[in-house]
Amino acid sequence: MAQRIPVISGWALFAESGALCTYGPKLTASYQRAAYYVDRILKGAKPAELPIERPTVLELVVNLKTADALGLNQPAAARSPRQCTAAQLCTAKISQRIVS
Repeated sequence: MAQRIPVISGWALFAESGALCTYGPKLTASYQRAAYYVDRILKGAKPAELPIERPTVLELVVNLKTADALGLNQPAAARSPRQCTAAQLCTAKISQRIVS
């Protein structure tokens, strides 16, 4: 923040730590899918025969403290934390989170 350079990342942890915003896969959903793969492998499936999957749950996190520090204007509706589920974008679910 000392140099006032906005940071945008793919992991929610970055926005929670001070980055302006993040947009990427929701890690809890990714961990659940990884556990599913491990289960299938332990039950005898060959890793080479398992399909490659893309994330199906994406998360947008905006850090309002950082936005304020950078002098960015946000609409009043964005100032209240909310969780939006069931939004669709290219067959992926989008959840939004505001960090303040």
